[in-house]
Amino acid sequence: MTHAHDPIARLDGAVKRYGPLTALDGADLRLQRGELLALLGPNGAGKTTAIGLLLGLIRADAGTVELFGQDPQQIEARRRIGVMLQNAELPATLRVGELLRLTASYYPAPRSLADTAELAGIGDLLKRPYAKLSGGQQRRVQFALALCGRPELLFLDEPTVGMDIEARQKLWVAIRQLLGEGCAVLLTTHYLEEAEALADRVCVMAHGRMIHEGTVDELRARVAMKRIRCLSILPADTVRGWPEVSEVRRDGERLHIGTAEAEVVVRRLLDTDRHLRELEVHRAGLAEAFTELTRDADEASDTNQREAA
Repeated sequence: MTHAHDPIARLDGAVKRYGPLTALDGADLRLQRGELLALLGPNGAGKTTAIGLLLGLIRADAGTVELFGQDPQQIEARRRIGVMLQNAELPATLRVGELLRLTASYYPAPRSLADTAELAGIGDLLKRPYAKLSGGQQRRVQFALALCGRPELLFLDEPTVGMDIEARQKLWVAIRQLLGEGCAVLLTTHYLEEAEALADRVCVMAHGRMIHEGTVDELRARVAMKRIRCLSILPADTVRGWPEVSEVRRDGERLHIGTAEAEVVVRRLLDTDRHLRELEVHRAGLAEAFTELTRDADEASDTNQREAA
């Protein structure tokens, strides 16, 4: 039996090998009730393997894997989750309403059909055959199927692929409502703005390991680079020669400057160009932080391989 403060999903030193390939190499992960954890990483980082372990689809070669304090393959644990994977094969001839009723029948206390349709935004699709839907509409139906059982933990694997901007934003609203109800969400996405908008915590994977875990702000703070934009008459070559400037480019009248010492550069801009306008300073975004972290991990892996050889 799990207590309120216990993680509802846990990897502890999880290892998974496929022949000579180590897909997970001592991975650790904790997910608490009511939080959204974004699991990020390049292709081949181990995200799919980590999710497969937590879903009970595969077994770890070493380490601990728990879902609600139980073996993920136990039916009692599986009935408490909802799953939306990247690839879903559903009966093409069934209508959407029939799919929802069938899926809901597997759970002890599912949402009503009306509640599920409203939350997922598919009320207009209930009478349509699943095979006749567009790719984005099918993703919305798959989301509805994942939440219809009233899960305590929702796995969302690239949920907004194929959706237009409006559908994506509506799904974000639904996810926030589920979090407000106490549901936990494990999200994988290549849309880093999605993780930035939704995540309570971010876990970055590379080469089968968790290389960073924390809030979005904590991840962004690891990158010293800041971006300065302004309207300036200064030549780009002049600014490029300043020792604090890492990169600079001009786009019409606007200068784009990268620097780790934004305060120094801003003062120098103001001193040098009295006509300076529309000055903006931005911290590194999640995408930049993610790129820098995974690049460092790649370089460390390459070094270790050379030393081992």
